[in-house]
Amino acid sequence: MTPHSQFSLLGTRRFLPFFLTQLLGAFNDNIFKQSLILAILYKLSSGADASLLVNLCALLFILPFFLFSALGGQFGEKFAKDSLIRTIKFAEILIMLAGAAGVLLNHLPLMLAVLFCMGTQSALFGPVKYSILPQHLREEELVGGNALVEMGTFLAILAGTIGAGIMMASSGYASLVAGTVVTVAVLGYLASRGIPRAHAALPELVLDWNILRQSWRIMRLGLVEQRPAVSRSLVGNSWFWFLGAVYLTQIPAYAKQWLYGDESVVTLILTVFSVGIALGSMLCERMSGHKVEIGLVPFGSIGLSLFGMLLWWHSGGFPQGAQAHDWLALLGHGQAWWILSSILGIGLFGGFYIVPLYALIQSRTAEHERARVIAANNILNALFMVVSAIVSILFLSVAELSIPQLFLAISLMNVAVNSYIFKLVPEFSMRFLIWLLGHSLYRVEHQGLDAIPEDGPAVLVCNHVSFVDALLVGGAVRRPVRFVMYYKIYNLPVLNFIFRTAGTVPIAGRNEDLLIYDAAFKKIAEYLRAGELVCIFPEGKLTGDGEINEFKGGIERIIAENPVPVIPMALQGLWGSFFSRDPRKRLFRRLWSRIKLVAGAPLDAAQADRQLLQARVAALRGEVR
Repeated sequence: MTPHSQFSLLGTRRFLPFFLTQLLGAFNDNIFKQSLILAILYKLSSGADASLLVNLCALLFILPFFLFSALGGQFGEKFAKDSLIRTIKFAEILIMLAGAAGVLLNHLPLMLAVLFCMGTQSALFGPVKYSILPQHLREEELVGGNALVEMGTFLAILAGTIGAGIMMASSGYASLVAGTVVTVAVLGYLASRGIPRAHAALPELVLDWNILRQSWRIMRLGLVEQRPAVSRSLVGNSWFWFLGAVYLTQIPAYAKQWLYGDESVVTLILTVFSVGIALGSMLCERMSGHKVEIGLVPFGSIGLSLFGMLLWWHSGGFPQGAQAHDWLALLGHGQAWWILSSILGIGLFGGFYIVPLYALIQSRTAEHERARVIAANNILNALFMVVSAIVSILFLSVAELSIPQLFLAISLMNVAVNSYIFKLVPEFSMRFLIWLLGHSLYRVEHQGLDAIPEDGPAVLVCNHVSFVDALLVGGAVRRPVRFVMYYKIYNLPVLNFIFRTAGTVPIAGRNEDLLIYDAAFKKIAEYLRAGELVCIFPEGKLTGDGEINEFKGGIERIIAENPVPVIPMALQGLWGSFFSRDPRKRLFRRLWSRIKLVAGAPLDAAQADRQLLQARVAALRGEVR
């Protein structure tokens, strides 16, 4: 299937109604929350400390994620997700009616209660929101779908924040805010009516109403009982929200104290940050090749640290005027462009970091556990956001760091946290190296890869041109591939780390090392029985002249012992590259060289002997060595 742009999903019923529902919900949350904060600061005379009330608002919105995310995870497994979303969105109408009454009456306790109910609604909606995507989207659409959701969410947050500021500046702010939140809630419910059926993953689940016990169980399910790639992705996801919370919380004070700007400068910085995340999210699908590419996560992590350090470096010494700069005056200073570029870079690489993590969690979690695992992620996100506030207080008040120094500190912490995650799950680093290879030395084109089944066992048979053939094939195929490789190549320094992480099977000739030879076939059979893809280079060695060597008999033994579909493949254009054995190779002459991976129609194991497979691979390769 030819991959389409992620924006084509907006023309489908299986995505657009959900997207609009999520977009309107995020917009409405931020309209009400920001309006309440501005009302406390500028409109209401409660007699209470305004700073205390603003912090209380943050607490009331985040507390339900601790209390009710576990319940939301259970609801997401037990009930059909489409009907559950409609129920939650109908509840939003009732909540916003109460909120509208509180705004019109200037009744602060009622508005605070509504804010808590909004947080509760979001806590219940979160697990359903992310667990419904894999039910409605194909695997190759999952990254694009998540990218659109992340883009829409951050832009809705930005629009809600700015919209609240505009409405609260009006003399008739109460009626404007009240009418908007109710109208948007109704529109969100109407959009949810179009969401297609999404069956219950575990309808027999018995609900546990004990909040603490179920929260503990769900956290254990997400962090202990999942495979390491999933559990550490939850930690990485929450770490991103830690970073985001620090930046977003400090931006107003940073704009005032370090850029000498007014409220419009805060809006400008928030806009640049949100646009950066939206842009990074959108680029993820193209950069990942329409598949869940976790190699982008280390790339995003590097960018987050780099641009965080650049933001610290360019801060300080900003010229102070007679009055606060507005956003236009700010742009008149060259230093401001460096600062805004750093903030854009943080957002951009944040998008590269977060979208693949969400897609990995969704794609590698069992359907009957997905909503609860995402609920665990929401609880962890809330915990990390609270910790971010504590860390900021300690660094700014106790350690007496400046705000730019705080940005430097969390950038260095990002290096440490992600180094720990990548050490525990080397697959992230391995996929990054594969992604880097496919986007630096080579430009890889794919043809016919839809012949590879989306699930179930199969053997891939390919010609062997260079030392990086396995990396290029593994980077192109959407599913994990277990490679069979000559043990001396398997043991090459640096590359051995990648091969071991990928579960590569080292093999030797029968007369060379019988133990390695027999162990290889046992491991291959084990992988195929588990429904995995196995790739073999039947020539048994790299080509020395660019031509295809005679296929060895090992491939016939594999398919005789494991009668699974066999898919011929061919690499074109690698001969003469730095990693081939061409004596005339030159690194820079072949930099960014165009190569191609072509797959043919699957063959039945009964008809696939080595002569036929060699002929098919040769035909696929053609004259392009």
